[in-house]
Amino acid sequence: MAFALGPRASSAGYRLAAFDRIGSTNAEALERARSGERGPIWFVTSEQTAGRGRRQRAWIAPRGNLAASILEVTTIAPSVAATLGFAAGLAEEAALQKVSLEASLRLGEGRPRYALKWPNDLLAGGRKLAGIGLEAEPVDNGLAVVVGIGTNVVAAPEGTPTPAVSLAALGVQISAEELFSALSDAWVEFRGIWDDGRGFAEIRKLWLARAAGLGERVAIHTGTTTLEGTFDTIDDTGCLIVRTTEGRRVPVAAGDVFFGTAASVGAA
Repeated sequence: MAFALGPRASSAGYRLAAFDRIGSTNAEALERARSGERGPIWFVTSEQTAGRGRRQRAWIAPRGNLAASILEVTTIAPSVAATLGFAAGLAEEAALQKVSLEASLRLGEGRPRYALKWPNDLLAGGRKLAGIGLEAEPVDNGLAVVVGIGTNVVAAPEGTPTPAVSLAALGVQISAEELFSALSDAWVEFRGIWDDGRGFAEIRKLWLARAAGLGERVAIHTGTTTLEGTFDTIDDTGCLIVRTTEGRRVPVAAGDVFFGTAASVGAA
């Protein structure tokens, strides 16, 4: 089965560059942007060999997993573009719900429960199923924004900060190609709601309704320090708001997040 855009994405004018194997879909997208590509265009593969996630961690997609990056060139500010990652999380969650429903109807089994983990992960049963990475850089007449979405379709890495899981291990037997078709259509919906940041209030509301750990104890590693408290909300810029035991509400722009009992381990 070959990669193809979903019908909604095709109608909306998105394009597709599919690869049997590639180092990094994000790197390819940025290189195309530097060469004049303005998008919107998806770069997709079922085998990625040299991808990078947050904090330059390896983002490898063994054959059968999905690595997909969407490139758009816009004129919005980088701080606004950063909130597009929340729309991407919603698109990924919607696509997974769709393919999981279809798989459960075929197999007669229940669907996994998915949740969005700040800032850029999607969890199934508390384990990492997908990750999102956003990169941006100035180009002629705008800002090239690339959102990479990696999903553990057939295999999950070991030794990750958050334990990982694959769709196959959850009993969802679908292909990377099937998931991508659903993702490309879901992207059209949530990218439209986001609307160059003008619709982030609605995206924020939808994201919080699917948020992992909301109202729970949280520990956040920010590189050199650890902040502990309760996950209160996210603000209108996408920062996570931690309510400390002293009652202070502290915004966090980046960090590794641990919830519940894992917060005690993470803070140690």
